[in-house]
Amino acid sequence: MALDPELKKAIVRMPGTEKDKLLLRLIAKDAVLTERLQFELVEEGKTIDERRGLIRDFIDRTARLHADTPGWLMMDMRTASGYISRHLKVTKDKYGEVELMLYMLNTFYDNNAHLLQKYNSRTDKAAEYVAKRTEQVLKKAVKLDPDYYVEFVDDINKLLGWVTSTASAHYARQLSLPKEWLV
Repeated sequence: MALDPELKKAIVRMPGTEKDKLLLRLIAKDAVLTERLQFELVEEGKTIDERRGLIRDFIDRTARLHADTPGWLMMDMRTASGYISRHLKVTKDKYGEVELMLYMLNTFYDNNAHLLQKYNSRTDKAAEYVAKRTEQVLKKAVKLDPDYYVEFVDDINKLLGWVTSTASAHYARQLSLPKEWLV
């Protein structure tokens, strides 16, 4: 919603301390903005590796839960993906987004591949989710500096091996995912 020009002028004319109080109240209502300001102003961007590590730990713990069904597995992956998205919103870390997404998909496959081996009605949604996430991560990886490609090639090829040979293969073909990522 755009601010009325008269309201903008009135806000600019407010005393500094009153504006500061209002600003602090508004910031407190937006959790992502609060965390972003904490990261940028207090942590000065120095905690990015720690933040990535916390997400990796969460992914490891969640992947080892050994979900009972492909549906539960997909829900766990979506939860981890939410943490990765929040990390990107807070830190603007596009490299970390690709790294963490690859890590998530490969870790879940490493620990739960038996749930996604064959395509059937029970694996359909999870298979589609994995294929679409793989497509997203490939598109995001290509947008990074080419110097990073070498760092991702093994993880991407591992993921493509899983995706093109398990339940997701049907969707991988539909999305024209390669069987191997060449740098």
